[in-house]
Amino acid sequence: MENARGSIFMVVAMAAFAVEDMLVKAAAETMAISVILMLFGFGGMLIFMLLTRKRGEAVIHPAILSRPILMRAVCEIVGRMSFALAITLTALSNASAILQATPLIAMLGAALFFGEKIDLKRWLAVLIGFVGVLMIIRPGLAGFEAASLFAVIATLGFAGRDLATRAAPLVLSNMQLGVYGFFVLIPAGIVLQLYNGDAFQLNGVGLAQVGGAIFFGVLAYNALTIAMRTGDVSVVSPFRYTRLLFALLLGVFVFGERPDMITLSGSLLIVLSGVYTLLHSRRIKVSPSQVS
Repeated sequence: MENARGSIFMVVAMAAFAVEDMLVKAAAETMAISVILMLFGFGGMLIFMLLTRKRGEAVIHPAILSRPILMRAVCEIVGRMSFALAITLTALSNASAILQATPLIAMLGAALFFGEKIDLKRWLAVLIGFVGVLMIIRPGLAGFEAASLFAVIATLGFAGRDLATRAAPLVLSNMQLGVYGFFVLIPAGIVLQLYNGDAFQLNGVGLAQVGGAIFFGVLAYNALTIAMRTGDVSVVSPFRYTRLLFALLLGVFVFGERPDMITLSGSLLIVLSGVYTLLHSRRIKVSPSQVS
């Protein structure tokens, strides 16, 4: 029962993330990305500040100056900014498909920085996942879009954020991390605004879309937290990949995207390799040979 509940919350989280991406992409048609980042960061920060205070926790904690938190802030900026550019400049379905490689990159990072062991089967799964990414990007081929590299950079940023979160001081709650994660988008947006020299233009439709993105972003974050704390990780985590399904549907019906067979095949390879690594990792952990 707990696994079923956790899986449902994971699907809800992924659907909300996909809607958030859709609204950001739509808002970017009338507002600069720098402005969207500032508004998104400010709105999300305020909500998580209220949630943090409601839990009786300090909004500003001395641990925010620790190295993992500072690294997390840098990776958050890189991931958020790059993915915002990716979904703005390329198809939502393509960018979302590439983003699904984040757990694979995080696994490699865990092996590099935390000394986790990766067996040959999981190395092969990672390789297959990266082949899927290359099928979507198509470097050197006629269908190659340079802007799709922003999605690749985003996966590196989000994987780095996940690894830094793992190393973050345990005294910091998820709500506090949410405050800091959204806060760093404000100065990032300001710097991007000054660099590009864009006019600070606001409009009612764009503001409503950013407001909706903030709402669905916070909803997704909370649903994801509940999912990961409810069921077994090995059962719940594979449902992360439903985000790609929702992104494909929104891309087709909202933006008129038409992913070709190569893109769909590459997406399938990424998803299958990711699910396999999760399930294989679970089998290794429960194997009798691992119990002393």
